[in-house]
Amino acid sequence: MRPEDIDFQRKLIHVKGEKGRKDRYTILSDVAVETLHEYLKEYGQSKYLFPSQNREKHLTTRSVEKIFSDACKKAGVKKNATAHSLRHSFATHLLESGVDLRYIQELLGHKSSKTTEIYTHVSNKELSKIKNPLDSLQINE
Repeated sequence: MRPEDIDFQRKLIHVKGEKGRKDRYTILSDVAVETLHEYLKEYGQSKYLFPSQNREKHLTTRSVEKIFSDACKKAGVKKNATAHSLRHSFATHLLESGVDLRYIQELLGHKSSKTTEIYTHVSNKELSKIKNPLDSLQINE
C-alpha cells in the first residue's frame, strides 16, 4: 500500500490488485485517519505506507504477522489471532451493527455473497437479543 492509496477526506483506502486482481475501496475509521496522520508526521513519507527497513521496499507478509503477534502478546490477547482475524472481525462487527451483507461483500471485495457469509458468522451475543415471537402473544386466562 502506498500513501496515495489513502483518501483522508473521504476516509477510504484504495485496495489495488488484491485477490482476483480487482481494485476496490474500503473504509477507514476516524481513529485510523488520525493515527495515520500522526504516523506520517512522525515517520515521514516514503514509497510505501509501511516500508521495511529499506524504505524502498514494503513490509513482507511475515513481518506483518510477526508485528501483529507481538502486539497481541503485549495487549494480553489470549485467543489465537492472526492479521487475517482483523478482516473477519471487521466483517462481523459490520454485520452486528446492521450493515447489509451486500455492502460488506463490496467492502471485502468478494465476488460471491457465499464467501462473505462464511466470514460473517452470527454471534451468540446477537442471537440472545432476538425476541421470540411467542413472547409477544397475549394469552387469556
